[in-house]
Amino acid sequence: MTKAKAITLAVFTVWPFLYMILFMASFFISFLTMGQQHQPPGGMPLMFKIILPLHLLTMLEMFGLMAIYIIHLFKTESVASDKKALWAVVLFMGNILAMPIYWYLYIWKPIKSAPAA
Repeated sequence: MTKAKAITLAVFTVWPFLYMILFMASFFISFLTMGQQHQPPGGMPLMFKIILPLHLLTMLEMFGLMAIYIIHLFKTESVASDKKALWAVVLFMGNILAMPIYWYLYIWKPIKSAPAA
C-alpha cells in the first residue's frame, strides 16, 4: 500500500471515533438546551437533520472499513498466520479501537520500514 493510500485509510479509520465524540456531544448539548429550542410542533430538530445522515454514512463507512481491514489481514504477509484469526475477531468486535492499532502496526509500520524505491 502506498503512503498516500495509507494516510487516506487512516483518516477514514479515525473518523468513526471522532464521530462518536461528536454524536455524544450533540446529544449532551441538545439535552441541555431542550427547553430553549423554538420549533414548530411536529417539526424535526435541526440537529437531528444533520446527525441522522451523518450517522448513517458513518455506519456504512464502518462496514466498508471492516471489509478493507479483513481483506488486508488475510492478504498480507505482515501478520503471522497463527494471529490472523485472532486479529479478524478483534477487528470485528472492537473495530473503532482495533482498526487504528491494526493500521499502525501492519499498514503504517511496513511502509515506514520499506526502503525508498
